Amino acid sequence: MACHTVVPLLFLPFLLAMAATAVDIAPGPSPPPELNLTSILENGGQYTTLLRLLNATRITEQITSQLKNSYDGLTFFAPNDSAFTKLRAGTLNALIDQEQIQLLLYHVLPRYYSLATFQTASNPLHTEASGPGGMYSVTVSTSTTSPLVNVSTGVVDVPISSTLFAHFPFAVYSIDSVLQPPQMLGSSHKASAPAPGQAAAAGRQKGVPKSDVAAEPSEAVEEPEGSSTNAAAAGRGTAVWMTVIVLGGIAFLNLLVSA
Repeated sequence: MACHTVVPLLFLPFLLAMAATAVDIAPGPSPPPELNLTSILENGGQYTTLLRLLNATRITEQITSQLKNSYDGLTFFAPNDSAFTKLRAGTLNALIDQEQIQLLLYHVLPRYYSLATFQTASNPLHTEASGPGGMYSVTVSTSTTSPLVNVSTGVVDVPISSTLFAHFPFAVYSIDSVLQPPQMLGSSHKASAPAPGQAAAAGRQKGVPKSDVAAEPSEAVEEPEGSSTNAAAAGRGTAVWMTVIVLGGIAFLNLLVSA
C-alpha cells in the first residue's frame, strides 16, 4: 500500500511544475505607451512652430500633469508647420503671452475622443481655453468618408488630417490650420492663404516640409479601451484551467492507485 501511495507523489512535482509554467506564460497587461506630447510631435516631423510655442508657454508641462490626474483623458489638435503659414502675417506676434497660452489651450479638449466617439459627441465641445465670457468651444461634424471629422470654430473649419496618437487617456490629431477662437481673433482675422512668394519665404524661414501629410508613427493605431484588462483576464483564465487540469490529474492517479 505504501508503494501505491508513493506513485502519485512521484508525479506531484511534475504536475506542480506544469501549473507554475502556465502561470508564468500567461499573458499580462501590456505596458501603457509613453504619454509625452513633445515626443509624439517630434516623431510627426513637421511641428517645429508648435513645439516652440508649447515650450515657451510651458503648456506641455500642464498637459503632462493633467494626464497623470485625469479620469477622462485629453484630446489635442496639433497644427502642423503649414498651418501657421496660413495665419495672417503678424498674428502670433500681436498676441500677448496670456493670449498665446489661451490660443494653445483652445486646441485641447478636456476628455479623450477617439475618431469613433466624435460621432456621438454633443456640440459644442468645451476646450480648455477661456476668457471673460467663459469657456471657449468648438463644434465637430463627422462623415463616413474622408475627412472623418471636421472641427469648426466659427472662424475656420478644419478637418482632422491624420492621427498621431490615440490610446486612452490621450489622443493627438494633426490639423492643417490653426484653430482660431472668435473671442480672440474674430471674423476680421480669418485665415487667408498667403501669396505664393510669401508662402515660399515663410517655408524657408520656418523650415516647412514639402509634404503637408503628417507621418503616422506606429502609436497612431487606436487601441480599444480596456484591451489590457481583457488580456489580463485571459491570462488568469489560462492559469485557472491549468490548475484544474493538474488537480484532475492527481485525482486520476489516485483512482488508478486505489484500483
